[in-house]
Amino acid sequence: MTDSDNQIQEGSTRINKYISSSGFCSRRQADEYIRQGQVTIDGVVAEMGSQVLPGQSVLVCGKPVVPEENRIIIAFHKPLGITCTTDPRDPDNIIDFIGYPSRIFPIGRLDKNSSGLILLTNDGDIVNRLLRAEGRHDKEYVVTVDRPIDPEFKKNMEKGVPILDTVTLPCQLNITGKSTFHIILNQGLNRQIRRMCEYFGYRVRKLKRIRILNITLGALPVGEYRKLNAKETKDLIAILDKGKKHPQ
Repeated sequence: MTDSDNQIQEGSTRINKYISSSGFCSRRQADEYIRQGQVTIDGVVAEMGSQVLPGQSVLVCGKPVVPEENRIIIAFHKPLGITCTTDPRDPDNIIDFIGYPSRIFPIGRLDKNSSGLILLTNDGDIVNRLLRAEGRHDKEYVVTVDRPIDPEFKKNMEKGVPILDTVTLPCQLNITGKSTFHIILNQGLNRQIRRMCEYFGYRVRKLKRIRILNITLGALPVGEYRKLNAKETKDLIAILDKGKKHPQ
């Protein structure tokens, strides 16, 4: 990178400031990552003093970082039939369905045959922290099964169910009707709720996610999205910061 590449251009931000303003780490820590060659700007290894222009992609240790003022987090009410993939070869992919004007990606997944809340963002650090297993982040679902619920069902589900060569973590379950219940999980095994119910002889007819941590689906219409408000974002980041770790 030449000296002219490092010259300040209108609207640009010094790389260490860019990284620290994302909340990924302090400016001093950012300098160390830069010295180690662990920071890239549009695929080019950054140097001390490098400038970042709007729209450029910055990775630290292979993870994308986004300054707070550029961060996008949206809540989307996923309809049935939409897949939580960014693959454009899938005609039902969530990105094309939403048509958001900036590049975003889903945080986690929600089965094609399930509906409800999913978050999408342009901030890779938030994705990593939300998906980190040790975070044990609460997710709440409303479930309808194919037959009346047995009195033992609640106790058996809550204590853990043997599926996928493991035993699910304890969860909270409240029966809300003859064949409906709310369940709060803090792990995300593949088709977990469906598999848990099948273990006890129930088949899930409807499954809707209504909450992820402090973010609720509320009255958001099916197929619509909204940006998180300032309080939701602040509270979400505060929750994630409690268990925040960075690569060394």
